[in-house]
Amino acid sequence: MPKEHGKGGIALFDLDQTLIAWDTQLLFCNWVLRREPLRRLYLLLFLPFLVLAKVLGSEGLKRVFLSFLWRMPRTRLEELVEGFVRSCVPSEFYPSMQEVLGAERARGRRLVLVSASPEFYARPLGEALGFDASYGTRVEFEDLMQLFPDFTGGNNKGEVKVARLLEEGEIAHEGIQENSSGFSDSMVDLPMLRLCEEVTVVNPGERLLALAEGEGWEVLRPERPFLGSRQMGWRGLKQMVGFDGAFDE
Repeated sequence: MPKEHGKGGIALFDLDQTLIAWDTQLLFCNWVLRREPLRRLYLLLFLPFLVLAKVLGSEGLKRVFLSFLWRMPRTRLEELVEGFVRSCVPSEFYPSMQEVLGAERARGRRLVLVSASPEFYARPLGEALGFDASYGTRVEFEDLMQLFPDFTGGNNKGEVKVARLLEEGEIAHEGIQENSSGFSDSMVDLPMLRLCEEVTVVNPGERLLALAEGEGWEVLRPERPFLGSRQMGWRGLKQMVGFDGAFDE
């Protein structure tokens, strides 16, 4: 059964580069490695797999990347997530996008976060931001994290996001939803954005910007905390190895 949205409808939000300037998977990796430095050894496994990125695809590569959490107890992971969320929310999120969240909430819309990031931290981030529901990539593990964990339902991106919204009863059917809005920075999210009457793209690249202009979608450009893709890439590399101290509590 579809969830009750009331008269306000539903607002669907991507996470990375939409609500926050960073890739939260790298940000969380950095957070963990700065507290458990020996976990940097995951790079000995992950870096060789990078040459197989096209073969592995985004889902396979994400499973390998999560090796930085290998054999971490669930209780310890939850402690790290709690600190990570406390450090990031609201300080690292675009102030202007937090205002957008408030405006959508004031319209009575059900706020739903739909991210490809692991759900074990995407959901707490969503709760801290005031979302009514938050869905990410469901990482399978019990008491200890596996080396290459499986994903329930697959990597939550592209068409998988639409399937997850259907599964969770957030939408009752595919196609445009009545009284709906969607927010993303990525072409990959077009299946989700195509569900929405109102679409807003955030700091879009050239392809998405051209599409937005053709479709008459709104474009938002919140100020990023870095200058250009080169500086962002450098910070991302530092986060991958746990050397970015800018986010320490």
